[in-house]
Amino acid sequence: MGIDLNAISAAVAAHGRVARVVIAEIAGSSPREVGAAMLVWREGDSVRQSGTIGGGALEYQAAARALETSGLSRHALGPELGQCCGGAVTLLTEHFDAARLHSLQADEVLARPIGAQSDKPLAVQRCLDRARAQGTRPEPQLIQGWMIEPVEKPQQDLWIWGAGHVGRALVNTLHPLPEFAITWVDTAPDRFPEQIPANVTQLPARAPHLLMPHAPEDAAHLILTYSHELDFQLCHAALTHGFSFAGLIGSDTKWARFRKRLTQLGHDHAQIQRITCPIGQKSLGKHPQAIAIGVAAQLVTLLNKEDTACRTHSSASTG
Repeated sequence: MGIDLNAISAAVAAHGRVARVVIAEIAGSSPREVGAAMLVWREGDSVRQSGTIGGGALEYQAAARALETSGLSRHALGPELGQCCGGAVTLLTEHFDAARLHSLQADEVLARPIGAQSDKPLAVQRCLDRARAQGTRPEPQLIQGWMIEPVEKPQQDLWIWGAGHVGRALVNTLHPLPEFAITWVDTAPDRFPEQIPANVTQLPARAPHLLMPHAPEDAAHLILTYSHELDFQLCHAALTHGFSFAGLIGSDTKWARFRKRLTQLGHDHAQIQRITCPIGQKSLGKHPQAIAIGVAAQLVTLLNKEDTACRTHSSASTG
């Protein structure tokens, strides 16, 4: 989790002045973790927001005053707000406009003082140096009056092949997650809905499998077109090209036929078994949104495992 400068930039472009409220510190129990954030802006006489710091009275009050206050504020969740969580949180509220965004200098990490400008504390520099040496991003944290947050960037290229009911459900479910850079492919422009999320790349192609070489070799793929033959061509192309994850929609019978044909094309058993079929979780049912929920859980779980493994390896290498 980190600061999503693209989302802030889009909000500023649409609404002008925007407040961002982020959980900077936690003591005891809290409804969300450090780094959880929301954006707040004014629309006419109403205050609007995107994102969440956990809901309840904390979020309601923070959103109500976000555009009028800035800096750090500490809240005891039980005594002050009547929430069941027994801890306390420190919130950081910052205001952004076009000029503030232009002044920010951040590539991988945004580290900035809260309030009056001050020299960077040694503890902050050590935190940044340690993360750089380990090849990881530092966790969001407040250190001696400085807030450190990694800049949120997509960690996984995700290609979704097919814009039918399941493809649309998948895009609707996955596009809000900043971890994924989504490319959406189908055979014609009219196969897509009229409104495509701003962070999703739409690619119509008469022969979708010919686009496979343009995907990164470590991309994840979800194959769910309207045609079994198109699905098969994409499976063959994915196995030939390489991938980090490939999921195919279909029954056990469909997958058995595909395995036989893929074997005849020269793919060995171990390669073929890297394709996950069916996708999702059978226990959730076959409704497109239920499939999307199951697939999203699969992908987020895999991404978190890879991130944990990377952190563990980096820690061991520098220990």
